[in-house]
Amino acid sequence: MSNFVDSAQLHAKAGDGGAGCVSFRREAHVAKGGPDGGDGGRGGDVWLVADTNQASLLGFRDHPFRRATDGQHGTSKRQHGARGKDVFVNVPLGTMVYDQDGEMLVDLKGPGDRWRAAEGGLGGQGNARFLSNHRRAPAFAEQGEAGEEHWFNLELKLEADVALIGFPNVGKSTLIARVSAARPKIADYPFTTLVPNLGVVRVGERSARREAATEFVMADIPGLIEGAATGRGLGHDFLRHVERARVLCVLLDLSELAPMEPEEQLEILLRELGDYQADLLERPRVVVGSKGDVAATEVQGVRTISAITGEGVDELMAQLALLVVEERTHEADELEHEIVVHKPLADDISVHQASPNSWVIEGRPALRAVRFQDLTDDEALAEIVRRLRALGVDRMLTRAGVRDGDTVNIGPLSFEWWRDEDGAGLDRGDHHRATRRERLARHGRLDLGDDDD
Repeated sequence: MSNFVDSAQLHAKAGDGGAGCVSFRREAHVAKGGPDGGDGGRGGDVWLVADTNQASLLGFRDHPFRRATDGQHGTSKRQHGARGKDVFVNVPLGTMVYDQDGEMLVDLKGPGDRWRAAEGGLGGQGNARFLSNHRRAPAFAEQGEAGEEHWFNLELKLEADVALIGFPNVGKSTLIARVSAARPKIADYPFTTLVPNLGVVRVGERSARREAATEFVMADIPGLIEGAATGRGLGHDFLRHVERARVLCVLLDLSELAPMEPEEQLEILLRELGDYQADLLERPRVVVGSKGDVAATEVQGVRTISAITGEGVDELMAQLALLVVEERTHEADELEHEIVVHKPLADDISVHQASPNSWVIEGRPALRAVRFQDLTDDEALAEIVRRLRALGVDRMLTRAGVRDGDTVNIGPLSFEWWRDEDGAGLDRGDHHRATRRERLARHGRLDLGDDDD
């Protein structure tokens, strides 16, 4: 089984937030100690990090699950729970992340680039947080928020200096095996190579002055066929690894067993590259005649090599090394890479009608507003009303067309929309509090309508 994997799945589960604590201070000679419940700790995040030491997505093939730790619960004496530990998942440069609908979310193409795949849940606030002049003994606290949980599809586009391109069985694997330590499968039938092979090529020997030799990464791309740009023969799976190569090396089969004349091979290969991505034709490229030891023809102006005998190979590697150095210098002049940290945008609140008399409010801010441990506590409900009004949920419902008697659902909370002659909206004034509490106890309703003023 190959050790190179260029597509995989990831299940990222962030840590859950710890629950806030309901506690009251108990000390000698203190008749009524105030609330002292601590906050829960935040859950850990799951991050993807582009790492130059990773070469493929092999680590996700059999083990796609990555989970951060949960935050700890708060305790008495205002002691806050510990934060969950973040998980940093290393992926190769050039890893692209897609959601389950096929939309690309991020492209981690620079060393050290990071993306938060799942955000940890917020820790719940302890009852000490809800102390106020009007609320001297709050007996409620927040639940910890559940951490995000998502499935992603990962795809890898190789970051190679040189990509070897040619028809099946043209000698690409033999060449990369000769000039590097890569040991791809080599056989005398087409499509021997089914996944890309990477090899590090060193050109030039270290001298007594310890001058560094030029090194570059060469990728052996599985053989292309006519129609590859439209997906024929897994063409898209193979061609995507060419997209980021600095230099293209096109091999033409000169032997008697070649499927067609070298000029026709070149025409088809360049057409497929251009159809897949037009700017690939603008990349520096070297066209080479392969299998020179059994060549049945020659192409004017094209270098001939033999990976079996070594004929012309050193000269070809020197030419490729020169082009790679030129491209690296050009890129360095244009841009000095800075580490990019990608964070998904915050969720917005949305309202949609689930049925003729039922509405659902979605979005992380709204769910956070109702995450209390006891939804029957009168003071907790008052706090929920204040938060929802601050988020503008009442106005959103009105604009959506909510009517008296409709049911509104926000996470675990379900309430009935209403108005009456005493007032409407989220006004928690003293003259409404008593009637509102009686109505809640009698009908299980929560005041969440529009203000008249």
